[in-house]
Amino acid sequence: MVHETCDCQQYRSHCNARSHTTHCLFLDGSTGPRKTTPSSYMIIPRHTSACFCQTSTLSRLLILQSCSQIQECRSIELPLAGEIQIAIRSTGICGSDVSYFKKFANGDLCACQPLSLGHESSGVVVAIGPQVTGFTIGDRVALEVGVPCGQCGICRKGRYNLCKKMRFRSSAKSFPHFQGTLQERINHPAVWCHKLPSHISFDAAALLEPLSVAIHALNRAKPEPGATALVMGAGTVGLLTAAMAQESGCSAVTICDVDQGRVDYALEHGFATHGYVVPRPLHPSSSSSSVVSGISTPGADGAMTPASSILSTLDSRLEGARTLAHDILAVSSSSCSPSVEDVSVHDDEHSPNIDTNNVQDGEEDDEGVDIAFECTGKEVCMHTALYATKPGGKVIMVGMGTPIQTLPMSVPHLREVDILGIFRYANTYATGIRLLSASKRLKQALKGPSGKTLVKRGLPSLDNMVTHRFKGLHRSREAFELASRTVDDEGRLVLKVVIEA
Repeated sequence: MVHETCDCQQYRSHCNARSHTTHCLFLDGSTGPRKTTPSSYMIIPRHTSACFCQTSTLSRLLILQSCSQIQECRSIELPLAGEIQIAIRSTGICGSDVSYFKKFANGDLCACQPLSLGHESSGVVVAIGPQVTGFTIGDRVALEVGVPCGQCGICRKGRYNLCKKMRFRSSAKSFPHFQGTLQERINHPAVWCHKLPSHISFDAAALLEPLSVAIHALNRAKPEPGATALVMGAGTVGLLTAAMAQESGCSAVTICDVDQGRVDYALEHGFATHGYVVPRPLHPSSSSSSVVSGISTPGADGAMTPASSILSTLDSRLEGARTLAHDILAVSSSSCSPSVEDVSVHDDEHSPNIDTNNVQDGEEDDEGVDIAFECTGKEVCMHTALYATKPGGKVIMVGMGTPIQTLPMSVPHLREVDILGIFRYANTYATGIRLLSASKRLKQALKGPSGKTLVKRGLPSLDNMVTHRFKGLHRSREAFELASRTVDDEGRLVLKVVIEA
């Protein structure tokens, strides 16, 4: 609860009291007289940002320890100077969270102490620390969970996502680990909390985090008006990247995935103009970087395998990627208007007989997309993105996956294809909030008399991307298990899973 008073001396007298009856604003939103103890209320003087009489409160959180789920109840201290305390309302489950949940690691990052997951979150301000201005109790906020040092040269240049001292919630990259947002309450620096308008839901606000990745990718790509784009991967980040490509002026955006349902969803909801379902099985996603100098290399059973055999396998994978790129481009150029029929499913038996030498040798200089966004982190998808990009184009590495990959470097080298890396995001939340607000206003303004949208404009609904919701931290295990699947037990598409308070 919050008690308004005139000076700090008065609140100190309350702190020393065993109990007190006063007219207050409680943290649950209720008001009125209530008998309280020092541990159940806080006091905000009128002339300062905040003063506190309680020292801590209990907050449940989800803690992982050695791949097991433990729900704990811990004491959360009052926010320090510059911090606010947020009651978390919605947290989206990211692929990295699922990886930590299942393996206690994400790629090369291994957790070495108990780790709370979650970094796509929104909530309500329930306490305000000293030296914080611009926030009031009850403000709705989205959390930007990466906290840089703010002092280094990189930070001063505005590229704080690359700060070496960055602490990012639910990541094992920094030690001690910066605990994630899957908890009832959390203290977070106020400067990294973004106030939300009332018409943006908590679920949509949580998805501002993956939307920020997409915004950052487009900021790096800098597409020209009317450019063409390819997005490899139709997960949350891939879908939002495709939507942002259209928002940034791309006239044709093709999205690819191995899952038919996700490609269908992308087309039906306006995330992309064209779609392609990649045939299964793909070539193995493991890197072929085991090729070393010499005539042989150890195999899985310890026996020496001729290097020529490994190189032959690599050549086969590259040939498959060239063919796949040509098939995707054929779909991309098949129609100028968005349509669900743009989805193409090919397999080895029905795939057209295509001469891939044109793509390899660059004889058709204009064939390819201007920008390819690789959102899976898979080596074969990176190969395909390189072959599908026209000379002078760009490949944007968005997804993080296989850390060591073998790439056909002559493709970007001889065709001057720029390869740009993306790591999280910087300076994107304000843009994301403006985009969501503008999309909401446009959709309301363009509704016809029957309630049907007359014109598709702005970003697709982020709320509709949430396919499954779980109420309470006690259902976290169910949520994580489902988030690792593409369909639920009823055969419905699984796209974004959120845990709500």
